Amino acid sequence: MALRRVFLLRSVVPRAAGLSTEPQAREQPAANPGVVRAWGAAEVVRRPVPVVDFDNTQEAYRSRRSWELVRNLLVLRLCASPVLLAHHEQLLHVSRKLLGQRMFDKLMKMTFYGHFVAGEDQESIRPLIQHNKAFGVGSILDYGIEEDLSPEEAERKEMESCTSEAERDSSGTNKREKQYQVHPAFGDRRDGVISARTYFYANEAKCDNYMENLLKCIEASGGASDGGFSAIKLTALGRPQFLLQFSDVLTRWRRFFHQMAAEQGQAGRAAVDTKLEVVVLQESIAKMGIASRAEIEGWFTPETLGVSGTVDLLDWNSLIDSRTQLSRHLVVPNVQTGQLEPLLSRFTEEEEQQMKRMLQRMDVLAKKAREAGVRLMIDAEQSYFQPAISRLTLEMQRRFNVDKPLIFNTFQCYLKEAYDNVTMDMELALREGWCFGAKLVRGAYLAQERARAVEIGYEDPINPTYEATNVMYHRCLNYVLEKLKHSPKAEVMVASHNEDTVRFTLCRMEELGLHPDDGQVCFGQLLGMCDQISFPLGQAGFPVYKYVPYGPVMEVLPYLSRRALENSSIMKGAQRERQLLWQELHRRLRTGNLFHHPA
Repeated sequence: MALRRVFLLRSVVPRAAGLSTEPQAREQPAANPGVVRAWGAAEVVRRPVPVVDFDNTQEAYRSRRSWELVRNLLVLRLCASPVLLAHHEQLLHVSRKLLGQRMFDKLMKMTFYGHFVAGEDQESIRPLIQHNKAFGVGSILDYGIEEDLSPEEAERKEMESCTSEAERDSSGTNKREKQYQVHPAFGDRRDGVISARTYFYANEAKCDNYMENLLKCIEASGGASDGGFSAIKLTALGRPQFLLQFSDVLTRWRRFFHQMAAEQGQAGRAAVDTKLEVVVLQESIAKMGIASRAEIEGWFTPETLGVSGTVDLLDWNSLIDSRTQLSRHLVVPNVQTGQLEPLLSRFTEEEEQQMKRMLQRMDVLAKKAREAGVRLMIDAEQSYFQPAISRLTLEMQRRFNVDKPLIFNTFQCYLKEAYDNVTMDMELALREGWCFGAKLVRGAYLAQERARAVEIGYEDPINPTYEATNVMYHRCLNYVLEKLKHSPKAEVMVASHNEDTVRFTLCRMEELGLHPDDGQVCFGQLLGMCDQISFPLGQAGFPVYKYVPYGPVMEVLPYLSRRALENSSIMKGAQRERQLLWQELHRRLRTGNLFHHPA
């Protein structure tokens, strides 16, 4: 009963009119500029797009004083030291004891904290945000505090918050598939995760407190810059048990669709290309004994599914969107037993109230973002939470992405099903007329996901190799870019520290005539990483953003630990950033510009 209420959030909006754009080559002379017609208006002259040079250290570090470059080198060098990183927590603890809290805070602000974190509060982060903005780089604000829990405390909280009352009852059995069952070996979700914040559910008051912090973050983003972003994680807003159960529902319903497709000889097709013949589908469902033939025929009518005589995955998902009278028929075959089982789980009254409050918190944040003119970036999380997170994000997009993308979903391209996820959401946005907004990332939970799949015994959801993930990322990106050409209100953020991916994007934008001034394509990197990518892009006029965490020193230490570890994994394979920093310092020394002042 409770899960169906999620589907009632949808609000389909009228589709916006189109915008025609003529392609503009990047190196075309100003005498022959690109042209765009906006909503039937007069022709607008477009500036030529400058070539972005990631090897020009003078431009890349023009916004940085020399002492900042030295700090960058020091921090990145320490991040590449296996010995220091292996004992970094002990070193921080000893340093705090020897120096005292005040001196320890100063040391952190001169080194790791100053490199990776913008400041402690809304006021202290403003100078850095304004400084970066002056050099063409925007901000994605992220209030980066985390509880410093022991592994035992984290495991206990996770086990309690991911188990329903029925499952805790000794007579209850867990009907969820293995992937969506909590497991004590992976109770501490921080283990093996080096680049993402992690929240553990304590109680509803704690979730309300997180929401208040996020509201302040949205205010800060709106006050500090125009068109900025704030990042949120849905696991901070409610009990994760709901996300697990909802993900299980969505996955089983989608698998049932592909089962029916296989019976019709369509196994292996991309989700967006799979279409079931309605007559054959009705026959298959009738044979299962789920409902009478008359009832089944009532589900698939021209009014609900059109007159094509086929059902695609979007139509299939709509069966649990709006026809609540189908709830008693929503059963799917159990993969292990072959028996039909109810799709929707029953919630206790308390669990249902917790689910409602999670949805209400999401609604409050989205309304605040709209009021402040800030876009919300919904972060991706573990694959066993992600189907629910993506679906809830989609429902928010339906409501709030009316005139422009306000809510951005995040797609993890290390997932095998990433292309299907991206294409289905884009197709739904085009079909229903709301504005598609997405951030493409490779993914942050690879080691944990692989280990969990092996331990619990389900198919690894991750692409087999890093190369396969790169192929998937570029496939998803290329699909979205081609759609953007004909969808002027859709937007995508290319969140990558990979120069090859950024170059690929720039090349495809030029080929497709996607001008940076339209703001449809933007780029994102973490604060303190890959300035040689971010600032050349920003100074060339491309929309680019730094992921900017902030918060008190002690409360962001868990974040700083993972930043250091993430840099270690990156720096082992490439020393390009350090080489460029040295190159710029040598250039300034040779030319007498060691006391360079950014202007």
